[in-house]
Amino acid sequence: MQALVYHGPGDIRAEAVERPRPGPGEVVVRIAACGVCGTDQRIVSGGHRNVKPESLRIPGHEMVGTIVERGEGVPDDLPDGLVVVAPNYGCGHCDLCLSGHNNLCPRTEALGITRHGGFAEYLLVPAPAVAQGNLIPFDHPDPGIGVLVEPLATVVRGQAVLDIAPSDTVLVVGGGPIGNLHVALARAKGAAKIILSDHWESRLSIGRALGADVTVNPKAGDLDAVIREETSGRGADVVILAAPSHQAQADAMRQAAMFGRVSFFAGLPKDRPSTEIETNLIHYRELRVTGTTACSTLDCRRAAQLILAGRLELAPLLTGSLPLADGASAFGKGASRDRMKVRIVP
Repeated sequence: MQALVYHGPGDIRAEAVERPRPGPGEVVVRIAACGVCGTDQRIVSGGHRNVKPESLRIPGHEMVGTIVERGEGVPDDLPDGLVVVAPNYGCGHCDLCLSGHNNLCPRTEALGITRHGGFAEYLLVPAPAVAQGNLIPFDHPDPGIGVLVEPLATVVRGQAVLDIAPSDTVLVVGGGPIGNLHVALARAKGAAKIILSDHWESRLSIGRALGADVTVNPKAGDLDAVIREETSGRGADVVILAAPSHQAQADAMRQAAMFGRVSFFAGLPKDRPSTEIETNLIHYRELRVTGTTACSTLDCRRAAQLILAGRLELAPLLTGSLPLADGASAFGKGASRDRMKVRIVP
C-alpha cells in the first residue's frame, strides 16, 4: 500500500509499505480521509516529544474510514459503515481510563504518534483500541467531514470546564482550525458575543462564517480597546487561548472579566515553556484558569454526535484535499497559512 512515512526532521515521503494484516482482536480500516493538524507538523519538523527523530512513523490521527478486515475474536457488533477512529487509548484499567480520561493514562498510546496512523491506504487498529471502543460509527453523507471529529473533540474537552452560558462574552485568541472550532462550539452553546483575534484575514473571515460576532487583527487594531468597547469595560467572561503565545497568556489575565474563566488551551513551545503572568489579577478578580490536553475516546464520541446531529456547520474549515502522492506538500515551509483543514485522501 501507499503511505506518507516520517523518516526524520523535515523528511516525510510518499512510498510503498507493507499492508497491515489483523491479528487477534485487531481490525484493519480502509482510510477514506485523514486530516493534517499542528501535531503532524510538529512530528515532521522533529519537534514532537513522543516521536524520536530516528523513528519511521506514519503520522495522521484525524481518521475516518471503513472496517475491511477483522482478526480472530473481534466482536460482531462493530460498525459496518463509516467509522471515525479515536486515536488515543490507555491501559483500560487504571483510574484515569475507568473515569473516561484515557488520554491521560500513564501508558497511553496514540495512533499517528506512538503508533502508525492514518496517512496511508490502510490502518491497523490494535486490539486494546478495538476493545475500548475507539471505532465510532459515523453515518454522514460526507466522509471527509469526519476528519474534524478528533480536533472538535479536543475543543469539546476544553470547553467542558468553561461553563459557557448564553450571557457570556467569549474571546478566542488564535483563528487556526482549533480556534475556529472553539468559535463554532461557543456559538452552538449560545454565547452572547464571540470575539476572535488573529493576524490573518483569511482566518478571521472563516471565523465570521462560523459565528464570530467581532473579529480583530491585533497588528492593525487594539484588541484590548475592542474588548473594553464590546463589554462596556467588563472584560471577557471566557478567554480561550488557542495560539501558543507567551504574550497572549500574560494578556489574558487583564482581558478577563470578574469571575472570568481562562483556558490555556494551546501549549507553549518546549524550548520556552513558561511565561510571566500577573497572579494578583487571578486573586482579586477571582479568575478560574484551566487547561486541557488532547481528547479522550468519550470526547470523540460526543464530538461525532454533535456533527451528526447537525449542531455545527463546519464545512468552511475544509479548505483542501491532497492525494497521498502529494501529501508531503502539506508540511514545512511550503504549507499555506491560508488553508485551514487539509485532508489527505488515499
